[in-house]
Amino acid sequence: MITFSLQSGSNGNAIYVEAGQTRLLIDAGISGKMAERRMGVHAREIRDVHALLISHDHIDHVRSAGVFQRRYQLPIYMTQPTFKAIRGSLGATHDIRYFEAGQTLCLNDVLVHTIPTPHDAADGVVFVVEHEGRRLGVLTDLGHAFPGLFDLLASLDAAYIESNYDPDMLANGSYPWPLQERIRGPGGHLSNHESADLIDAAGFKLRWAALAHLSHENNHPDVAFDTHRRRLGRNFPLHLASRYDVSPVMEV
Repeated sequence: MITFSLQSGSNGNAIYVEAGQTRLLIDAGISGKMAERRMGVHAREIRDVHALLISHDHIDHVRSAGVFQRRYQLPIYMTQPTFKAIRGSLGATHDIRYFEAGQTLCLNDVLVHTIPTPHDAADGVVFVVEHEGRRLGVLTDLGHAFPGLFDLLASLDAAYIESNYDPDMLANGSYPWPLQERIRGPGGHLSNHESADLIDAAGFKLRWAALAHLSHENNHPDVAFDTHRRRLGRNFPLHLASRYDVSPVMEV
């Protein structure tokens, strides 16, 4: 299994996963042209993708979902509450395939486990892609470190995990108090410290983690990496799912 992030952050999200002959895109928060260009960096074609999986209804994850289907003929998998929340902005669609949060999808020879989250969305989920005994988690927009998240992370071989904000930067930044409360509240995002603690507690099965969904205003890659290095040591493999560019290819 291989994977790379096309982009990750409040300015747009899309992650590519390839397992055997199955090609998946998780979320559609960037334009079609950008997705084509960034997949092309790694010699991949968006038209070869078998399924577009939507995690939740927020615009940075669904902005181009309708475009991806119309232009590239991608079937879209999402929950019905997510569809109801975004159908006014999707445009014409012809191939929506519903799942229920908590359901496991069988896509060719790949299993995709969907796990509900307390993030403040209509019906948010995260995904675990499983193929030939390897498990990759795409874990962003989590709300908080909800019960079961530790056990989930401990079961994975690799993970994208949100490391959204630094608490001091958030507290001393430009965001108004209600927005700060939303971000660090039970329906918001994980901080660098929370992400590092989860990875540290997950044990030795995790081969690498890619820090994802970093805030532009309330975080910085150097701050996020330093927080994780202090907790995990210098030898644990950490990657970055950038807000601005495609990531390297990572193997699971």
